Amino acid sequence: MSVAVRYYSRSGKTRKVAEYIAEAAGVNAISVDAKDAALSDKTDVLFIGGALYAYGIDDNLKQYLKTLSGDKVGKAVVFSTSWLSRHALDLIKNALTQKGIQVESDTLYFKSKAVDGCRDEVVKFAKKYI
Repeated sequence: MSVAVRYYSRSGKTRKVAEYIAEAAGVNAISVDAKDAALSDKTDVLFIGGALYAYGIDDNLKQYLKTLSGDKVGKAVVFSTSWLSRHALDLIKNALTQKGIQVESDTLYFKSKAVDGCRDEVVKFAKKYI
């Protein structure tokens, strides 16, 4: 089974969660604005996350989501961190669904301050899909 972890983070909180997921999956977490973020091969499970910024997701993540397609991604699992709202989860899920990608209904969300000490919960969540 092939697994990829992609994320966008400004504060480092979403990056930390992505790294915990990647650790559980035995892969690297890659920021969507990195040169090697594109999925070159079919990926069975794509963990993808971001946060809410001024009622939307960051443009880097928006642009990355536009590059994805249902023929490259078997299913996506969405995660997010933010100070205020879980709305980023819906925005990411909707963008993936519009691209024909199956999205797991179960998501992972942490208020930003709760990220510290969340490793075990993140690993447990990730292992359900890998």
